[in-house]
Amino acid sequence: MGTHDGHRQRLKREFLARPDSFPDHKLLELLLFYSNPRSDTNPLAHELLERFGSLAGVLDAPVDELCKVKGMGEHGAALLKTAKELTGRYLTARTQVARLARSSRDYYALLRPYFFGARNEQACLLCLDGKGKVLGIRRLGEGNVNAVAITTRLIAEAALSLNAAAVVLAHNHVSGLAFPSQDDIATTNDLAPFLSRMGVELLDHLIFVDDDMVSLRDSGFYRP
Repeated sequence: MGTHDGHRQRLKREFLARPDSFPDHKLLELLLFYSNPRSDTNPLAHELLERFGSLAGVLDAPVDELCKVKGMGEHGAALLKTAKELTGRYLTARTQVARLARSSRDYYALLRPYFFGARNEQACLLCLDGKGKVLGIRRLGEGNVNAVAITTRLIAEAALSLNAAAVVLAHNHVSGLAFPSQDDIATTNDLAPFLSRMGVELLDHLIFVDDDMVSLRDSGFYRP
């Protein structure tokens, strides 16, 4: 039995007994057990949180920056990136069940996983039938930290590929501000009549920032 085996077993039992209330540093410490089978991962967990500011910051950190932290290495970095990817896919999978979407709250629940942990701006299109049943979500593209280039043709092709009767456009701001820009408002109001001519209604345009979201329709910037 290794020096830290007793502590690790206690920590595992504590986590399984109350996972929802487990603090971030202990959760990270527990996860790092699996890339550091013999060493004490508590100091490493604290150092990572201090260096990157939060658990989200640790999971978002580039691999090369993670590897600069003593005790991490490639195995640890790969483990953290795996945990983030699994979380994103889990959230996405939870939204795949056929359902109706008829409000910005419904749109938020469906689209949020697609922007989970995004470091760059990206855009997605939620496609619905005439009764509001979800047909699918299409990723439209990804840009740099300041912009993502999307065209009316790309949006139209995504809508028509699923025979959508209505769509919701969504993109994220990495600036930390969910307030729509003038370009966001202009794009929305130009896109609506273009799609309408093809028999597709633009229901809304959502802007995501972390766990926040602004609906242009609810905010009065877009009136179908």
